[in-house]
Amino acid sequence: MTPAEILKVLRKEQVTFLRLQFSDILGAIKTVEVPSSKWEKALDGQTLFDGSSIEGFIREKEQDMLLKPDYDTFQMLSSKGEESRAARIVCDVHNADGTPFEGCPRLALKRVLQEAERQGFRMMVGFEVEFFLFQRRPDGEPTTRTEDAAGYFDLSPIDRGEAARRDLVLALEQAGVEVEAAHHEVAHGQHEVDFRHTEARRAADNLCTFRFLARNTALKLGLHVTFMPKPIWGQEGSGLHIHQSLSRDGKNAFYDPSGSNELSPVALGYIGGLLRHARGMALVTNPLINSYKRLVQGYEAPTHAVWSEHNVNPLVRIPARRGPSTRAELRMPDPSCNPYLALACILKAGLEGIRKKMDPGPPISKNLFRMSHREQRRFKIDELPGDLREAITFLKKDDCIQEALGKHIYQHLVEAKHREWRQYIQQVHPWELDHYLRNY
Repeated sequence: MTPAEILKVLRKEQVTFLRLQFSDILGAIKTVEVPSSKWEKALDGQTLFDGSSIEGFIREKEQDMLLKPDYDTFQMLSSKGEESRAARIVCDVHNADGTPFEGCPRLALKRVLQEAERQGFRMMVGFEVEFFLFQRRPDGEPTTRTEDAAGYFDLSPIDRGEAARRDLVLALEQAGVEVEAAHHEVAHGQHEVDFRHTEARRAADNLCTFRFLARNTALKLGLHVTFMPKPIWGQEGSGLHIHQSLSRDGKNAFYDPSGSNELSPVALGYIGGLLRHARGMALVTNPLINSYKRLVQGYEAPTHAVWSEHNVNPLVRIPARRGPSTRAELRMPDPSCNPYLALACILKAGLEGIRKKMDPGPPISKNLFRMSHREQRRFKIDELPGDLREAITFLKKDDCIQEALGKHIYQHLVEAKHREWRQYIQQVHPWELDHYLRNY
């Protein structure tokens, strides 16, 4: 759409506010709401904001930055008849002089996508996002109490959790986001929404919009939605499974009917790159201290860098369908990650794997936890980081992932995560009191 066409829609639909959407380095969704008197200025990319207040931007001093809208991302966010109508458009962050800002996560993804395009590839992505719906206290504060005791794919009696999921799907369709399916997940109060495959940048935009709509939808029903990876001890955590493929000349570049497992050399190299750089990208795909309480033995989350078609919890799973549907499912990421940075790192790792013809080794179908350490070494199986500090260390050693992020984002991300880890280890946690206070 052109700016003139967008203005026409805004006026016809009697929109109250246009939301300019962008993301900080840590993945928090930011918006600037623009009234009708400033629409033309906003669509011309002339909306300024103070970057010093945004995590990972310019924090040493006040620094005006520009929001440059991507016209293809314009969408209505509310239906006719609502008291206040809103629309959104996703923006890239530029410096005040109009040059691209190196700390913009969306621009980091664009750079890697352009690298793929120069090699003839186009990345397609479909997200499976898991999340919890919890009750709120009378004062509005969230709890970890759920409304149901349902399990995987259960058809439970309609409650506020199920109603919230249905309302969310309707809101996503209204916003132009195509949903493949939605269902209850394994844990109590846990749900999943699956998105249709689309171009990588659009997929990341859609996931950011999904988070915003999910919070609003839950709030209207008196619930709280959380994308925290492991909010309840002893229950399954929430993952962000990323289905991905590369197309070349309009065909799926991962499919080769004559190849091993009907996978092309491109697919095998790409998988090899994901396995090689899994530990280096973990700080991006699993950015919280809490993230590593999900990546543990006994739950449906990967703990080792292996690929498989049948293993219950591999890092990379290859779904059974072939032909145009051939794809790799990366199961490590969780929904707290910044989708722009996660996809940038994932694609960068895959492209390096293709270029260097990295061998992923044989698919592992055996239960990893029944394999001896010697067997794991023979198959060159790496363990994923056990905590945030290990993830920081692995990123510091991975030049490929650092390059995907760019110097500015890499430095600010590591600084923020070091700070988070220091704050965590200085605290006295309830577990310590339960185990030590009486006995020592």
